[in-house]
Amino acid sequence: MKSLLLLLFVLAVASGIGLYLKGSTGAIKRKRRLRITPAELGDGYGQRATIVQFSTTFCSSCRAAKSLIKDVVKDQSDIKYLEIDAESNLDLVRKVDIKSTPTTLFLDKSGFEIARATGAPKRDQLIKVIASL
Repeated sequence: MKSLLLLLFVLAVASGIGLYLKGSTGAIKRKRRLRITPAELGDGYGQRATIVQFSTTFCSSCRAAKSLIKDVVKDQSDIKYLEIDAESNLDLVRKVDIKSTPTTLFLDKSGFEIARATGAPKRDQLIKVIASL
């Protein structure tokens, strides 16, 4: 009987953690005003905004996020999309506090971070954030 209760408790805790992670992964959250320079990006800013995705080579979610973001911004020439290899840019990864890939940063036209998504962003949230830039 005790082992059954322990099993049910562990199952409930694991389910709670799983539901939390599912809800928070890919959610776009407003962030502090950290500035990333064009030299750190290796390119300039977009006229209205810049979307920077930190990826790694073997990350399947990174490929899905890249495809989604490119699809959403393809007709918006004033928004620049950049993909940065996290493994090759460790100084920048540390500066902007990247904990996992994909992580997508949304920068204003001056290079200040205004939002970020950890995990592949959701299409509706991505569209909403881009509209607010």
